[in-house]
Amino acid sequence: MSLNKPKVVVVMPAYNAAQTLRMTYAELPQDSVDLVIVVDDGSSDQTAAIARELGLELFVHNRNYGYGANQKTCYREAMRAGADIVVMVHPDYQYDPTLLPDIIRPIQEGKADVVLGSRLLGGHPMAQGMPWWKYAANRFLTQLENAIFGLRLAEYHTGYRAFGRAALDQVNLDMNSDNFIFDQEIIAQLVNLNMRIAEVPVPTRYFPEASSASFVQSSVYGLSILWLLLKYEMHRLGLVRQRSFESLSRRYTAHPRTEDLLAEGKK
Repeated sequence: MSLNKPKVVVVMPAYNAAQTLRMTYAELPQDSVDLVIVVDDGSSDQTAAIARELGLELFVHNRNYGYGANQKTCYREAMRAGADIVVMVHPDYQYDPTLLPDIIRPIQEGKADVVLGSRLLGGHPMAQGMPWWKYAANRFLTQLENAIFGLRLAEYHTGYRAFGRAALDQVNLDMNSDNFIFDQEIIAQLVNLNMRIAEVPVPTRYFPEASSASFVQSSVYGLSILWLLLKYEMHRLGLVRQRSFESLSRRYTAHPRTEDLLAEGKK
């Protein structure tokens, strides 16, 4: 890697993604990516076999631990691999992989520490197939998050994200949930650390094979966000200290909990 070209590692948190993993990988701009890591969170289909066939760096959880646990392994392994920029691309083909250069550009140019691919910038997500109730909940929660975090983002609930190494090196991943709320916990941590967050517009696809949370799952997720925002505000005001929001710089060596999650099929 040249001094002027950061190492870009794509991480794919996968769960039963056999029908879409190949399509997602095929559209990644190979000249912009140095390594692709797939973490299979105990899938019951051929996700792991397809990842091996494609020659991707594969880690297999010995059971389904959850979306947050999957991301923890993704980021740890990317950092161990020497990533300068880590991009999370869902392998369900919902987000456009070809936009990766746009996602990483603000970090490459030193203008941001974290970049979110926003479905609410540019085109209207409902025209792309987003259910109306998800759109309404997204708008409500985003307005509330902007008020609490003091930002003006179009949305926070995207699965297409890029992180500079310095950002990931300071957040306390271990204290975050193993479930979907992980996505917002890491945002709260980054905001508390005064990381620069940028957005770029990304269209999305909604089709049967693309993973999507149910109404009940989305409702639990929404309530979890409200509780997270309350904890963040109490921490910000100095009322109740939350260690999870504080900086944690560490070295990425063998992590016992990660190793416990991996099955013998680790590549």
